[in-house]
Amino acid sequence: MPGEGTATIGRVGLLPLGRPTFDVPFAGENLAAMLAALDRAGIETVGPRSLLFDADATRAAIAALKGETIDRLLVLQVTFTDAGMVAEVANAFAKPLALWSIPEPRAGGRLRLNSFCGLNLAAHALGLADRAFGYLHAAPDASGIGAALTDLLSGARQAVPVGTRAATGDDPAGVAAAQAIRGARIARIGRHPDGFPTCAYDKHAIAALAGATVDELDLSDLFARAGAISSEALAETRAAASVDLVGLDAVDQQQLDRSLRLKPAIDALRAEGRYDAFAIRCWPETFTEYGGAVCGPVSMMGEARVPCACEADVYGALSTLLLQTIADAPAFLTDLVDLDAEDDTGVVWHCGQAPVSMADPDAVARATIHTNRKMPLLYEFPLKPGRVTFFRISQARGRPVAVIGGGEVLKRPMAFTGTSGVVRFDTPARHLLDRIMGAALEHHMALAYGDHRNALDAAARSLGLPVLDL
Repeated sequence: MPGEGTATIGRVGLLPLGRPTFDVPFAGENLAAMLAALDRAGIETVGPRSLLFDADATRAAIAALKGETIDRLLVLQVTFTDAGMVAEVANAFAKPLALWSIPEPRAGGRLRLNSFCGLNLAAHALGLADRAFGYLHAAPDASGIGAALTDLLSGARQAVPVGTRAATGDDPAGVAAAQAIRGARIARIGRHPDGFPTCAYDKHAIAALAGATVDELDLSDLFARAGAISSEALAETRAAASVDLVGLDAVDQQQLDRSLRLKPAIDALRAEGRYDAFAIRCWPETFTEYGGAVCGPVSMMGEARVPCACEADVYGALSTLLLQTIADAPAFLTDLVDLDAEDDTGVVWHCGQAPVSMADPDAVARATIHTNRKMPLLYEFPLKPGRVTFFRISQARGRPVAVIGGGEVLKRPMAFTGTSGVVRFDTPARHLLDRIMGAALEHHMALAYGDHRNALDAAARSLGLPVLDL
């Protein structure tokens, strides 16, 4: 018999979301475990018992649930997905909505689910729509999971909007950096992927904020330029990569050449357009149409202090540009892919595009392939231990705000392939999760080594931005 808590929950409509580019068998195992945990908790559910991999399947499931009597919705964020379907779910039902994502082992291999990042995208989209939601990031076999699910579905784990404060800093370095990025020129190459409101931007708003100009270019132009790169420029780029990495000869050589050609092509665009930063649509077309990853070239550009934000994230590019100006060092636009309350750490990761100077000196930086698309070139190494600062000019919940945080990259084994680091944030991990969900932040944050929070506070004040402390 259901307990008193489950009696208040009623009947729950399920929507299990996944993406076939991730580890489908592993995702299926985790979905089965999630369903079993709901059953053990005595929660009555209705809806699909298999993963919904595309928009058509999800819309069919939404239509089927509309024919059922349900009291609330639960999205099972089994793997990373964009926020498009969660936004449609929110629009289709006026019922209370909750999201459940799951961690995965930090075993040094492929990021097989990337579930937390999907939760992050969904939360941002719901925040923009001013839609209330509950959230849980927990393994289906975690201690106390039944009580946590009951809390989640009875409304006890709601995202609570996070307050901001006025920026008060007067650090001259921050003031100078804010002035330095005024008039910045950013090239957006291709538009951001569908379902990624985290990467959307408004040209007029960014111009009013920082005097930044955004030129919108086509991916086809970048691909054509890359194809026309001379053999001499290609050889020079390969030689530079070989200084940084071992294993270039072990990856597909034709795909490697295509990938490497993107670096001098971006350099040529930079020279012609006098660009300070780029925001590049990195997938799927670089793989499906061009045939090589842009991640390695992005790492090389970042080391040269030319930020190249992936997924055409214009505000991510501007944030990275400001942070690297203050740090006087390369910065890295990263995803937060896991938070572990018991260990009090999180994992920052991005494919394989961190500047190589961020590599742990005790590790060997290697050439590798994209974990989902299986093409080179990516850089692979764990981030070096040390103090780091996080920053983003955010548009979360429809308001501009400077997000500032700090932490320590720990000396840990590589959590996931590509470039990743285990971080102990200044805010305990369990509270950091609440702040990220409550603020409904974007999934990209810029990272640089050193403590630059005071300078960033001064930069925020110069730009007229309130501050949200992570």
